[in-house]
Amino acid sequence: MTDHDAVKLDTSVPHSARVWNYWLGGKDNYQVDRQVGDDFANLYPDIAVVARQSRAFLKRAVTHLAVDAGLRQFLDIGTGMPTAENTHQVAQAAAPESRIVYVDNDPLVLVHARALLTGTPQGATEYVDANLHEPAKILDAAKGTLNLDEPVGLILMNILGHVPDLDQAVSIVRALLAGLPSGSYLVTADGTNVIDGPAFEEAIGVWNANAPLSYHLRHPDQLARYLEGLEVLEPGLVPCAGWRPAAGAAPDELRAVDEYGAVARKP
Repeated sequence: MTDHDAVKLDTSVPHSARVWNYWLGGKDNYQVDRQVGDDFANLYPDIAVVARQSRAFLKRAVTHLAVDAGLRQFLDIGTGMPTAENTHQVAQAAAPESRIVYVDNDPLVLVHARALLTGTPQGATEYVDANLHEPAKILDAAKGTLNLDEPVGLILMNILGHVPDLDQAVSIVRALLAGLPSGSYLVTADGTNVIDGPAFEEAIGVWNANAPLSYHLRHPDQLARYLEGLEVLEPGLVPCAGWRPAAGAAPDELRAVDEYGAVARKP
């Protein structure tokens, strides 16, 4: 860790990437993250299910794009802490020549990015320290690894809910997609409030009272705005567990919880 990273790293307040890592069973978190994570789970016990189903959806979506759609480039924004089956691991398992750029702006993620930068020798795995609110900067930095004249899989998982204003979140998605060519794909998922809304909303209130970066649950009709103008793949915008589930999935893996996801192609 550089001195600059040490100055920026604040372990006195929780951070979504580290709390999410905790819910996924990871070790890269602090007591403050675990405390908020436990307080959250006491109000909304399904949050660990949400985390697992979200990660499983990402795996299925990336595998589809690499195997069936033939994509070899991925831009994963808001990647969070490295855990099992990261985007580059999934994509490069299907196509070793895949190139992946991760984007995040948490200093702890930056420290652990060295663990992410271990892809296949045939492909490439890079990290960009940038903010979601800087789509032009993200696209410009990604050009060092990705060819933006060729289709890219844009991944926005549980990150757009951190943008308080829905119109601004939609604008960010539009700006990012505008910089990508026809044949690119959007993979997105975020928390909703339609299945167990009151409990989830109460837990989100605990998070927003303790963390510097708020999160906002949205109705699926609102999430659908990210997909406007795109060709949405079947089965559409659905609870993540219902997006092309794996054969033989366990009942808990199929149970619908408040996390909706979709995959869509830019025409």
